[in-house]
Amino acid sequence: MEDAGSASPHAAREPFEWDEAFRRLRAHLAGKPKAAMFELRDRGHGSLYEQLVASLISARTRDETTIPVCLRLFARARTPEAMARLDEAELTRLLSGATFPEPKARDILAFSRAIAGPMGGAVPDTPEGLMAFRGVGPKIAALALGVALGKPFVAVDIHVHRITNRWGVVATRTPEQTQAALTAILPERYRVEINERLVPFGKFTCTGERPRCPRCPLLSMCRQVGVRPPPPAERP
Repeated sequence: MEDAGSASPHAAREPFEWDEAFRRLRAHLAGKPKAAMFELRDRGHGSLYEQLVASLISARTRDETTIPVCLRLFARARTPEAMARLDEAELTRLLSGATFPEPKARDILAFSRAIAGPMGGAVPDTPEGLMAFRGVGPKIAALALGVALGKPFVAVDIHVHRITNRWGVVATRTPEQTQAALTAILPERYRVEINERLVPFGKFTCTGERPRCPRCPLLSMCRQVGVRPPPPAERP
């Protein structure tokens, strides 16, 4: 990916403006499948505990798998107390289909038992508190707190990292750097929504390979950093 500060043949034709970008994204994504955590929230699984569990399950797992796995699990246990009563083998079976079900089962059981026991049922409501649990990193903590509680934390997955660098609004090498950069420039009102919009946007339009730029509603604002023009036969 070329440096965002260098000259680009895809120079933006208008300034990047957050309010307009999100307005266009909402319209463009109407009717598209929602990002997993937001779909689960809208199905009634919006508690901080459920969002923490679901966010951990979603790590390196496609949304199309995460949602049914989480629904199956929450039909069996959706509180720390109920989860803590499961044995590891049963929980691993319930997580079947998700990536790394064994370590995820161990981590979910460990923090569920800690919450149900020494913590008296209270789920930590800070990034630091959640990241004290094994298996919970910055993205999982930010996503759970943002979706469940509306706290203005930016959750950066592969889509958010790739797209915001492609737009040219950040120039970073890692998701952690992108999280810090976006926290510095993104208005608070969009810090949760950016994950909600860019996950489906990254699947259907601004894809990793051969992004569908001609159909993109943000093309006039996007610097297309690192995007190579398609071969002549593929151009519209």
